[in-house]
Amino acid sequence: MPQLARLVTTLAAPLAFSGADDAPRLERRAGTRLLVQRGDTELIVQHLDEPGARAETARFPAPWPRRYGHCAVSPAGDLAVFAGLHALQLLDRAGNVRWEVRHECWAGCAGHESFTEYADERDHRYVGSGSAGFSADGALVWAHVRGPLAVDRGRGADQWLVVAAQDGTVLARAATQSAAAGSEHIGHPDPGQMGLTIGEGQDGAPLRWGRWNGHTLAVDSFGDEDRVLLSVSPSGERLLTVTHDQDTVALHRVADGTVEAELSATALPPRPALETEEFASFQDDEAEAFFDYEGGFLDEDTLVVGTVESDEEFGTGRHWLVDAARMRPTDRLVYPFEVPGMPRALGDGTWYTTSATEKALHLWTT
Repeated sequence: MPQLARLVTTLAAPLAFSGADDAPRLERRAGTRLLVQRGDTELIVQHLDEPGARAETARFPAPWPRRYGHCAVSPAGDLAVFAGLHALQLLDRAGNVRWEVRHECWAGCAGHESFTEYADERDHRYVGSGSAGFSADGALVWAHVRGPLAVDRGRGADQWLVVAAQDGTVLARAATQSAAAGSEHIGHPDPGQMGLTIGEGQDGAPLRWGRWNGHTLAVDSFGDEDRVLLSVSPSGERLLTVTHDQDTVALHRVADGTVEAELSATALPPRPALETEEFASFQDDEAEAFFDYEGGFLDEDTLVVGTVESDEEFGTGRHWLVDAARMRPTDRLVYPFEVPGMPRALGDGTWYTTSATEKALHLWTT
């Protein structure tokens, strides 16, 4: 049955629409939400203590344009880490570089000291990249880099680092056994745990789970399953993944990665458009739905996922509520106006979508 989504608020993007800017995003942290947007020259962070109410805006000057890496914001919104092609840099609100950890270049060059040295080099524009993320308490930075570090000798492979946010000390490192085109960190309520989903293009999507006990870093590959990590439950006990070919979403136990339950896209209701004459000639494989690389926990017992990418040719993309206990779709979400794009859950009973022009975010609840 359709489930009507209720609009909580609409938030204007901090930056006007530009092809040089990322779409804005919401991040839920303890007691607040952060509205974050990466522009080509800066990272903007706004606290949202109440729906629609904004606190002071923090602007972090970017050490390099957005195409050359990724960034992450601390839980308090007072620090930002930029993961680039040659180094990690942690900046405060004043733009001061608190520390830098240099590593081998993702483009495989001999090394550069500043962005201006490689700004016009084509080899640096279209290469793989890593990412970084803060622990839940902000004390650690987890970073996926191309090793070895500058203090090492020789050539290495992808590495996962645990770095002290205070001073940039590398506390631990481990090989990820991957050849990344890109990656993303998925946080956990426990500061000593972190998820890393790695994209290798068509070759796969290895998932890594890290545990830091203050002395050693243990990395689990969960049986080397080819799955994309989407979300961690509010309790921190379960993970949500989607297979690389996007046909199945699954719940896993964080403790050991065991799959508790799965949902196949074939279990979703067919698209009404397929019953019309316009799409009568479509073959079964052309009409098959598949899950998006977005989705998450609406709360501990409910998931929100989308089939937007596969629905595109048939009309407006569909969003689904899923019973996490039984891994069964319960309702299709319907909206008071057309909503493009994918749903992104915040774990507190709300999710958000981005407007077609990326000028605004819409926050929703059931």
